[in-house]
Amino acid sequence: MPRHAGLTLGVASLVGTTVGCLVLWKLINRRRQQQYTGVDQKNSCTGLTPEVQDLGDSVRKPSERKRSLLSVEKILRAEVRIASTAEEWETAWPLLQRDLDVYPVLGVDCEWVSLEGRIKPISLLQMASHSGLCILVRLPRLAGCSLPKTLVALLADCSVLKVGVGCWDDASKLMNDYGLSLKGVVDIRYLAMRHRRDIFQNSLSLKYLSETILSYPLDKSFQLRCSNWDADEFTQDQVFYAARDAQVSIALFLQLLGFFSSDPPTAWEFFLGKCQGLIDVPFKGKSVVNGDVNIILKQKKESPIEQSSPNSQGDPRRHKKKPLGVGYSVRKSPLYDNCFLHAPDGQPLCTCDRKKAQWYLDKGIGDLISNDPFVVRLRFEPSGRPESSVDYYLTVKENLCVVCGKRESYIRKNIVPHEYRRHFPVQMKDHNSHDVLLLCTSCHAVSNYYDNNLKQQLAIEFSAPIGCEEGVRILEDPVRRQVRSAARALLNASKLPESRREELLSEMRTFYSTDEVTEETLNEAANLETRIFNETYTPHGLKVVQCFAMGGLKSLMELEKRWRQHFLDKMAPKFLPQQWSVDHNHSKLIKKYGEDLPIQLG
Repeated sequence: MPRHAGLTLGVASLVGTTVGCLVLWKLINRRRQQQYTGVDQKNSCTGLTPEVQDLGDSVRKPSERKRSLLSVEKILRAEVRIASTAEEWETAWPLLQRDLDVYPVLGVDCEWVSLEGRIKPISLLQMASHSGLCILVRLPRLAGCSLPKTLVALLADCSVLKVGVGCWDDASKLMNDYGLSLKGVVDIRYLAMRHRRDIFQNSLSLKYLSETILSYPLDKSFQLRCSNWDADEFTQDQVFYAARDAQVSIALFLQLLGFFSSDPPTAWEFFLGKCQGLIDVPFKGKSVVNGDVNIILKQKKESPIEQSSPNSQGDPRRHKKKPLGVGYSVRKSPLYDNCFLHAPDGQPLCTCDRKKAQWYLDKGIGDLISNDPFVVRLRFEPSGRPESSVDYYLTVKENLCVVCGKRESYIRKNIVPHEYRRHFPVQMKDHNSHDVLLLCTSCHAVSNYYDNNLKQQLAIEFSAPIGCEEGVRILEDPVRRQVRSAARALLNASKLPESRREELLSEMRTFYSTDEVTEETLNEAANLETRIFNETYTPHGLKVVQCFAMGGLKSLMELEKRWRQHFLDKMAPKFLPQQWSVDHNHSKLIKKYGEDLPIQLG
């Protein structure tokens, strides 16, 4: 073929391909517009207001767009503070709290370092308020002893929204790295798909959203993203980059919900309503059709399986134990019914729940004296009576969080964790409802964080490690695993080099102490169990209790007292039931059993 003919053919092919691509692009755009029209018609049928449907268009009006740009610019120019110590955090906290009192929402993001393919714990937590004030929290430096209570409580407070891209994953890593519970997370990618019809689902990065919605370019260069976030001092570029991620997140949230276009400012409840169904929901973009996240919410309601928690990833060993602050069910009924049991002579014995009081009536061993309050008088002599009229078990208790006083969404809190209490002698297990209190979900998460700190301290004091080989019941034997692999290779690999085959056979002979490896031996080794029982295994809780039990009954009481005092010191409860005490029942036990009681652990 002549040279000029080949060149002409090549040019023609290129032009044809280009024209074909343009035609295809127009067809795709036309189909997408038809889908958007169908979705809008669907929304009009389901009752969505025009205000929500047209949020994307409203920001394009010249006057509102100008105001939005100015508002975003104000956020991005706000003050940035770094908190590397508890003192620096406590200085910055009042400023952040002032903004949260107006609009309880934070833009959040996290940074960490990957070293040789190994992901290290989170190095930096960024939080920005609606005014743009940004706090950069250097967690490794603050977590030396324990994080400030105000910070832990803020993260666990589900009434304060934490918005960003991938914030559910950040919550997972915070729990795995520091035992911190991050509640109230909203992925702004859901908001973008719900309120903006011009957003492409396959391009929902923070950089894309910032450029598309805010008209603000974000620097996501590799040098900044993968810089050393564990450095002694941050560069100005690092501070700027970290703050921008959190500030852009909060700006996107406010823009998407029409905050900048409302004049005067709308009440927070209005914006909170637009996030309905999106709080603490992991992002699953592939499940969304045409930006309609209601499909996900419907699937969530219909599914009988509970949503996976943000702490379900990571080390498989973590699944053996309930993660701190996760998976606890909120009580659906009051804990305290404040019913009374009386002795045959009318002396009050204790308060109890309605079910227990009704049991005495159903069995015919009690008589109903009063309905309000519900009082049952026993027909038999009880095994014991209270020593005074101010006994703890005679006090009426309120169904509220003993820390903050919140009256809804509360959870039972074991002041002495069950992993210790279960090993106490039976004498110390009786009447332990004193150490079961009510906490709201946020206070419960904060308390669990500080409990973990004390557990780590006990682990060091008594050589009772948590989560290492000495604390694992079943171990993987590397020798048995290698023998099993060798047997499977010998059975299935027909073209093994002779030298390699002899090497594997040598391993088999050594393991089975034999000179001949038969087919039967290979089949047995191919199915060899590689998990073995760890003979050194002692649960952390049992080992700690054993150490205290060596000192007798009074020593065990000190462990109980230590946990009670820890709760008072860390949580500062304001609504404890009357007569609650760190020394509860101790004098009675000494009087009844004596200090020399032989200790038999449970």
